[in-house]
Amino acid sequence: MDEQALLGLNPNADSDFRQRALAYFEQLKISPDAWQVCAEALAQRTYSDDHIKFFCFQVLEHQVKYKYSELTTVQQQLIRETLVSWLQAQMLNPQPEKTFIRNKAAQVFALLFVTEYLTKWPKFFFDILSVVDLNPRGVDLYLRILMAIDSELVDRDVVHTSEEARRNTLIKDTMREQCIPNLVESWYQILQNYQYTNSEVTCQCLEVVGAYVSWIDLSLIANDRFINMLLGHMSIEVLREEACDCLFEIVNKGMDPVDKMKLVESLCQVLQSAGFFSIDREEDVDFLARFSKLVNGMGQSLIVSWTKLIKNGDIKNAQEALQAIETKVALMLQLLIHEDDDISSNIIGFCYDYLHILKQLTVLSDQQKANVEAIMLAVMKKLTYDEEYNFENEGEDEAMFVEYRKQLKLLLDRLAQVSPELLLASVRRVFSSTLQNWQTTRFMEVEVAIRLLYMLAEALPVSHGAHFSGDVSKASALQDMMRTLVTSGVSSYQHTSVTLEFFETVVRYEKFFTVEPQHIPCVLMAFLDHRGLRHSSAKVRSRTAYLFSRFVKSLNKQMNPFIEDILNRIQDLLELSPPENGYQSLLSSDDQLFIYETAGVLIVNSEYPAERKQALMRNLLTPLMEKFKILLEKLMLAPDEERQASLADCLNHAVGFASRTSKAFSNKQTVKQCGCSEVYLDCLQTFLPALSCPLQKDVLRSGVRTFLHRMIICLEEEVLPFIPSASEHMLKDCEAKDLQEFIPLINQITAKFKIQVSPFLQQMFMPLLHAIFEVLLRPAEENDQSAALEKQMLRRSYFAFLQTVTGSGMSEVIANQGAENVEQVLVTVIQGAVEYPDPIAQKTCFIILSKLVELWGGKDGPVGFADFVYKHIVPACFLAPLKQTFDLADAQTVLALSECAVTLKTIHLKRGPECVQYLQQEYLPSLQVAPEIIQEFCQALQQPDAKVFKNYLKVFFQRAKP
Repeated sequence: MDEQALLGLNPNADSDFRQRALAYFEQLKISPDAWQVCAEALAQRTYSDDHIKFFCFQVLEHQVKYKYSELTTVQQQLIRETLVSWLQAQMLNPQPEKTFIRNKAAQVFALLFVTEYLTKWPKFFFDILSVVDLNPRGVDLYLRILMAIDSELVDRDVVHTSEEARRNTLIKDTMREQCIPNLVESWYQILQNYQYTNSEVTCQCLEVVGAYVSWIDLSLIANDRFINMLLGHMSIEVLREEACDCLFEIVNKGMDPVDKMKLVESLCQVLQSAGFFSIDREEDVDFLARFSKLVNGMGQSLIVSWTKLIKNGDIKNAQEALQAIETKVALMLQLLIHEDDDISSNIIGFCYDYLHILKQLTVLSDQQKANVEAIMLAVMKKLTYDEEYNFENEGEDEAMFVEYRKQLKLLLDRLAQVSPELLLASVRRVFSSTLQNWQTTRFMEVEVAIRLLYMLAEALPVSHGAHFSGDVSKASALQDMMRTLVTSGVSSYQHTSVTLEFFETVVRYEKFFTVEPQHIPCVLMAFLDHRGLRHSSAKVRSRTAYLFSRFVKSLNKQMNPFIEDILNRIQDLLELSPPENGYQSLLSSDDQLFIYETAGVLIVNSEYPAERKQALMRNLLTPLMEKFKILLEKLMLAPDEERQASLADCLNHAVGFASRTSKAFSNKQTVKQCGCSEVYLDCLQTFLPALSCPLQKDVLRSGVRTFLHRMIICLEEEVLPFIPSASEHMLKDCEAKDLQEFIPLINQITAKFKIQVSPFLQQMFMPLLHAIFEVLLRPAEENDQSAALEKQMLRRSYFAFLQTVTGSGMSEVIANQGAENVEQVLVTVIQGAVEYPDPIAQKTCFIILSKLVELWGGKDGPVGFADFVYKHIVPACFLAPLKQTFDLADAQTVLALSECAVTLKTIHLKRGPECVQYLQQEYLPSLQVAPEIIQEFCQALQQPDAKVFKNYLKVFFQRAKP
């Protein structure tokens, strides 16, 4: 072995040594006999360094996993013997190996097992057991090997080929026949031997039993001697959690519903008489979390049995199952209400499924009604935040509580399906009593009361938020609660969670304000003052900015009386905060976007005449334009990069804000009606000079580009005069990303204005292409993934551009570029269809080719195009699908093939019998296609139904590929 390279295996070695060790490992993997050196080193215990031992096992693992079939019988025998002698040596070692080495060794044993058990090594387990006997070191390794085998055979997370899956099934069948009873006996002996003296080995053994029970005969485990031993373990502190998990796996095993019911019931009786159901006496929360999972498993198993029995029409046994379920509900409730959320969370599945049963019953007994109410109260209590929740700095614990709350929400929704009236009444009771005394109530109780009202909207669904019409009792209850919410003054509560819940609920029930509009002013004030947009918490201000824009949009007509007042009050929030003087604005620029959008919506949806709207819009946008000009001058003179970057950001925000105000318009018509076209044209003239700024090009271009996209929708042809110079600037020294983002703008213009922009497109067509080709031809590092991806995306954008031009009936834009350029473009499309293994681009290329054949492929098409069809387009339709990289099992590739079929059909349509003759007599024979297949192909091509040919083409290429 290369001792120098082995030094690099130590995690503390420097990077040169580590690199050398990695290279050495790769070298040994390829070497035909390196594994023998490693096997010898392990068998003879040549090395004491743990990392080298692990390394040797890794080399062996690679050999067994990938190259085992290349070994001779003698060599395979050597690997078996090496592993067994290593195992024997472990019995005598003064110190056990480190855990990571034992686990790796177990993996190698497991790999050898799945490879050899059915053929060369049927006595695998007997050989191992004869070596380890009851030696604790040996038993530890034996159990680790069993776990590794289980994960090779049944682990759902490992993706197996169908061949491996078949092999694994055969191994399990053979094991069941030949050795499972012996293995089970060995487990029993291990448990009996070590339960009081070696908890680690005992827990490992319980884990093995739990893993194997899912696929072996249950009667081997679910019998008196095993169950009694497991119940004994439930009372031993160091074993009880693992014993609980093992019982859970036993209960979870699929079986006949009546047998399952008997098993669960007998288990429950024993657990109950042993005192395990007295939850309040148990202080160990880790154990209770496992126990809760066990009870959940028992409950859900009984419910599955009940469902099957009902389906089979076995009413008597179904009744018994339901009775068994009902007797577990009291225990379930104790666990659900437990103050530890993990314990509660583990029982939610049973609770949810129990409610699903009740939903199916036509009449509920008094006890069942009481159960529903108890679950409801438990959910309400458990939704409450605890004192420790950190709202300012939410970490992992907080994230777990948020997830837990989502589970409780599902229970609440299910409760609503069982008894909507009860849910509504319970929430109303809690809500009313809490809000009556909110000033003296703890924040978490106030928050949960409002939260429950908020959750009712989804629990009792209606279409289009119409909570306040239809069912009178429900509508009036919700209306009462909303009235209380907005008039109680609770929006002033001094806790962020209550404030946020207030605003979320107000926006969720915005339809309330169409029924009682008199409450709008006080809610608007809450949004606009220190409770909302001016709150001391940035988190509250940010969320309120978004909610405020939703509130205003949803109540647009009701906003009329307040527009001027709102615009005045938000004036300071619209300030473009400059990067100087460390001025900290209340809102981030992302939040300000919502405020600008809100201002735009208020102006546009108002009932003011056009002149007033225009004046208001000008007031909104003029400060942005003025600031923009000043900042752009400053940027030109900015000395250092950091200052330039912050100024460019600020300029970009200004453009973004202006863009966002235009969201209030749906099209040019509305802009014209509001008299706002001129203001936006002024903005355009103000922003466009930023394109010629040589500094911070990326940031500035992307902002202006977005603005242009919006203006094409809002101003339509009024934008066109600005496009040529804007395009010219955007094409100067660009990167792949710039072009990729510029092309959609040109596509939008082309698709929208078609013939109107033909002169402009003709003029900029080749400059754009040159810019694209220049970037695509730039050399890049061979393994630079991001550069390769950027080029792939640019190539897609380029083809999308050609598709837009040809698809918008503008093929003359290409035709007028001169014969040489036209040919260059056509060749790139052929290359795109054939050479690059990117099915998305290939599909686009075939769409372009079909279109061009349709336009130019007839008798009166451009000179030379018919030749091009036969020389290049027809071959492309065969060469592309014949490539190894053209994967017919991939959905995108199938779409590309479908377009390829359309191309061939279009050629046949335009060229008629001449095309069939060319395929029959020249092209297909040149590919060595058999005459009868050629005949079949041409017949399929001539079928009137295009679908027939598409299906045929797929089969044709599946047959053609090796």
